[in-house]
Amino acid sequence: MLGWVVTFLVIALIAGILGFGGVAGASIEIAKIIFFIAVVLFLVSAVVGLARGRNRV
Repeated sequence: MLGWVVTFLVIALIAGILGFGGVAGASIEIAKIIFFIAVVLFLVSAVVGLARGRNRV
C-alpha cells in the first residue's frame, strides 16, 4: 500500500515540475489519503497482533 503512496508522490512531483498544478494537487491528496489508511491499518494490525500474542493464565 505504501508503494501506491510513493507512486502518487512521484506523479505529483513530476506534474508539479511540468506545471500541471491540478494533477499535482490531486495526486498529493490521494497519496495523503492512502498514507493515512495505511497507518490506521498498521495500528489496527499491531493491536490485534499484541492481543493475540498474549497468553492468559
